[in-house]
Amino acid sequence: MSGGLFTRAVAREIGKPLSDGDAARIQARHGELFRELLPERRPLPGAVELLRWLRDQKITHGIATSGRHPEIDSSLQALGVPADMVVVDRGDVLRAKPEPDLFLKCQEQLGVDIRDCYVVGDAVWDLLAARRAGMLSVGLLSGGYGWDELTSAGAFRVYRDAADLHRSLDELGIV
Repeated sequence: MSGGLFTRAVAREIGKPLSDGDAARIQARHGELFRELLPERRPLPGAVELLRWLRDQKITHGIATSGRHPEIDSSLQALGVPADMVVVDRGDVLRAKPEPDLFLKCQEQLGVDIRDCYVVGDAVWDLLAARRAGMLSVGLLSGGYGWDELTSAGAFRVYRDAADLHRSLDELGIV
């Protein structure tokens, strides 16, 4: 869940708005708990291979995440993301998903046309943001959402995981 959505959910649950200071403290604690509960990051099945294949094929791609540094650093390292890859995080934009800012910033940094962008996401927020950005979205079932939820949020196709997506890139016209 993105930072803005997370703090709005907390505010809704406690029945009152949060000050900027409260929101910042909640976000900091969220990061601490995330690092404590998941000290070692493991890539999802096929993710490393898919990213490596995209690099080897010289297919322009980047990562746009609602996470922030330093929380995402271990995940990027586990994925084998090179230092020169475009990575846009929550700190790079004003608004988080489901707003399209992360994807539009990534698209801008990659220097590609919006109609040539695919968004791969495992949450309804990813797919809603992609739709708002005017980008084709692909859903992965690895985020806990079901096929029907991802499709309703705008997914063009839904795959079990990154390995399944990699095997099916021809359906998207990538290979």
